[in-house]
Amino acid sequence: MQMKFVSYEYTHGPRFGAVIGNDIIDLSDAGHSLRALLATGPLDNLQAVASKRKPTVALDHVVLLQVIPDAARVICVGKNYKDHAVEMGGPPPENMVLFMRTVQSLVGHRQSVACPSASKEYDYEGELAVIIGRGGRRISPEKALSHVAGYTCFLDGSIRDFQKHSFTAGKNFDSSGACGPWLVPATEVPDPQTLNIATRINGEVVQQANTSQMIFSVAQIISYISTFTHLEPGDVIATGTPAGVGAARTPPKWLKPGDKVEVEIERIGILANTVISEPSV
Repeated sequence: MQMKFVSYEYTHGPRFGAVIGNDIIDLSDAGHSLRALLATGPLDNLQAVASKRKPTVALDHVVLLQVIPDAARVICVGKNYKDHAVEMGGPPPENMVLFMRTVQSLVGHRQSVACPSASKEYDYEGELAVIIGRGGRRISPEKALSHVAGYTCFLDGSIRDFQKHSFTAGKNFDSSGACGPWLVPATEVPDPQTLNIATRINGEVVQQANTSQMIFSVAQIISYISTFTHLEPGDVIATGTPAGVGAARTPPKWLKPGDKVEVEIERIGILANTVISEPSV
């Protein structure tokens, strides 16, 4: 049975563990976070430990956090599907477009994402995310996938009116995006360029594509980023969204309180979040 890895809260603060079926095997005694464990070696080691333990708690009884809640970096690729680049009003990029998201801007599976009070242009972008397992600098495309610990789903919630004058602001409102539900080991996803991906709003399919349609592959993305920075275990890389975003529709389709957003990726699972109004301060 497939083993996946989660970060979660139960009774003693943030923890992490392995998911088998609908149960979690707690592994928190092995280190202070899943990110820290990734730095010590391949997931095979953690899988070996988990296989000798019994379940600790049911998956439905915990609060799931974003997969790497203490990630040092969340690096995102923009306009990485041709049709999406075109729908946003420009040609496909010749070079990779990157931006950063803060950890504070993300929540986990089944947590609520916040519709900002400062804007009515809250958009959805479903994406495949990569979690780095083995760090490195100047990684070749041929060796890039060997640096991947696993994959997860990503909701790149975008505040479009703010994005027009500040890309950083438009991509980083608190709790506007999500990452989860879990890390699926790279061994379970031998080719990340063959995955069907879909986004649904209240059950309606609004984005549907295959990762083969990416302009820049996962391997190319890792190689490019490692050209200018040393990638570290636990770094999260969101690989871009397909066509169908709300801003490109007529009329625009903005997220609103009460909406249920689902990002589903083949071999990985479903990231589900409900939209709420931004809590008042």
